[in-house]
Amino acid sequence: MDTNKNLYTVIYSTVLVVVVAVVLALASYLLKDKQERNIEIETKQMVLKSVHLGTEAATAADKAKYIEDLYSKYIKDTTIQEGDITLQMYICTLDTKDRIYILPVHGTGLWGPIWGYVALKNDFNTIYGTTLDHKGETPGLGAEINTPAFCKQFEGKQIFENGNFVSILVVKGGADPTAVNQVDAISGGTITSKAVEAMLKNNLTEYLNFFKANLKEPAPVVPAADSTMTVPADTTKAAIKTPIK
Repeated sequence: MDTNKNLYTVIYSTVLVVVVAVVLALASYLLKDKQERNIEIETKQMVLKSVHLGTEAATAADKAKYIEDLYSKYIKDTTIQEGDITLQMYICTLDTKDRIYILPVHGTGLWGPIWGYVALKNDFNTIYGTTLDHKGETPGLGAEINTPAFCKQFEGKQIFENGNFVSILVVKGGADPTAVNQVDAISGGTITSKAVEAMLKNNLTEYLNFFKANLKEPAPVVPAADSTMTVPADTTKAAIKTPIK
């Protein structure tokens, strides 16, 4: 065949494209199980990081086994039913026997998906830990959401204020140090920071009935016997299908 003719160029290009496509498809098929396994291990590691576990994964002789062993020891996967919606949740039982409730969150940043896990203490109000990640945020700016410094700000913050759900505000220019529900936004990464704020509010809102059914409120103050104050009637929390006992 005359290599100078257009027909040769068309045939050559077509064969090359077909060969490359077959090779890529075969590689994807052969590596599918390994890729899914890596995603599973990465997910479990993020869940563990939200409760400050698995910190030695990078230096472990067998990283996958190290994470799997910790996960099976401390974490239990479960779901709760809210109407027609099934919500994922992870329960971590620490060595102290304290329970921590880990909720997955996901949203959209400036350049792509963002996601993470928020761990709540058993008052269903106070954040125990948070881990966040992204697919394509700008290095040095929005990508800073997955750094320990940014995530650590959430520890001890509260998602309720005076009994009202407020979630966590990510504040440009600096959070009010006295506010229980504010953290600092990333300098130069305002859009991604606000995307994190929206993600937390949108996802945590889905669990509101669960929170309210299990929220631990301060014990009522009983007045002295000679007081003329009236003790308010007990308030019954809204029931859900899977309250925590």
